[in-house]
Amino acid sequence: MARRRTTGVFAISVAADMVAMQVQNLRVYERRGLLTPDRTAGGTRLYSEADIERLERIRDLLGEGLNIAGVARVLALEDEVARLRAENTRLRGAGGPRA
Repeated sequence: MARRRTTGVFAISVAADMVAMQVQNLRVYERRGLLTPDRTAGGTRLYSEADIERLERIRDLLGEGLNIAGVARVLALEDEVARLRAENTRLRGAGGPRA
């Protein structure tokens, strides 16, 4: 199920419509490293459900007044928190860290 959520299926124009953004903004966000859509062999961008959620988060943060650098920092921190939570869950399930 997670693979389906992260597999690119939406063309850039569809993704832009889904999040009420301009296509050129999605290109800028990719250049700035805020997201990395899949690419076809021919180079066409394909956005996943997870990418759409990230674009919605970008849109919301921009709407709250953050600039792109601020958005990048917030997203990086949120990604780190998610990674640490997953690691914590994994360690708790494995009986904790080994000495």
